[in-house]
Amino acid sequence: MLDPIYYAVSWVMLSWHWVWDEIGVGEWLSTNWDWVLSIVFLVLTVRGVLFPLFVKQIRSQRAMQAIQPKMKALQEKHKGDRETLQKEMMELYRTEKANPLMGCLPLLIQMPIFLGAFHIIRRLDGKPHDPTLYGWTTAQFESATQAKLFGVSIGATLQAGGLATALCVIFGIIMIATTYMTSRQMILKTGWSEDPQQKMVQRLMLYGIPLTMIFSVSLFPLGLILYWTTTNLFSLGQQFWVLKKYPPLVNGKPVEPKAKAKKDEDLDLIEAQRKALAPKVGAKPTNPKKGGSKPKVG
Repeated sequence: MLDPIYYAVSWVMLSWHWVWDEIGVGEWLSTNWDWVLSIVFLVLTVRGVLFPLFVKQIRSQRAMQAIQPKMKALQEKHKGDRETLQKEMMELYRTEKANPLMGCLPLLIQMPIFLGAFHIIRRLDGKPHDPTLYGWTTAQFESATQAKLFGVSIGATLQAGGLATALCVIFGIIMIATTYMTSRQMILKTGWSEDPQQKMVQRLMLYGIPLTMIFSVSLFPLGLILYWTTTNLFSLGQQFWVLKKYPPLVNGKPVEPKAKAKKDEDLDLIEAQRKALAPKVGAKPTNPKKGGSKPKVG
């Protein structure tokens, strides 16, 4: 069922390996960088292809945030009439170009690709496999099986012991930390939801998923941990750019950055002080000198 995904992942990975091999990138620091970089650039290729979809997802989320007041008004207006409410909400989605399903689409597309990467990299564990599956040659498969990251096979798991265990733990900690940071970055920008169910989902994303990865680290080969960590680092940069370009909305209005909001508060204070010190209409001018002395003439 996932064979097309396996072939696609293999093609991208082998294509990037060919590029680095042609450039002359080889072994350094007990690392076969041609294969390591092929995994890294597999991630960058996937995320690059999905980037326009991610931007559409953010735009749709902002549109959904902007129409929240209208949705609440419709819910009040058609309380008890579910059929009419559904029709009115669908019409509102259409006119405002908001799609509630867009929030899940990039994740749904990424999951089969991740499973494909997991399957391909897991085959590099040194155990007997058909080397010519998914478009590989025997030479490519043997080369990838022997590829190492800091002296550890990219197909090795935490159970391998020794340096492999240590490296899987180190990269696993980085993977878990960057997963947490990715969710935290989004929540800090958008804030905690007032809806109890949405807030529970946010807590699950922030704490639940990183905790489940403690178990995943024991199963993932080193190359897959590298794949996930690279994905997280890319996501952090991508979210930073997109959230800056499309800031979250609160009550239908963009959330101002703290620095800008502080600057605006200072300007408002200065303006209020200026108005307070300005002479009132009809008031007698006051002499700033206490002695009331007249200025000398001549």
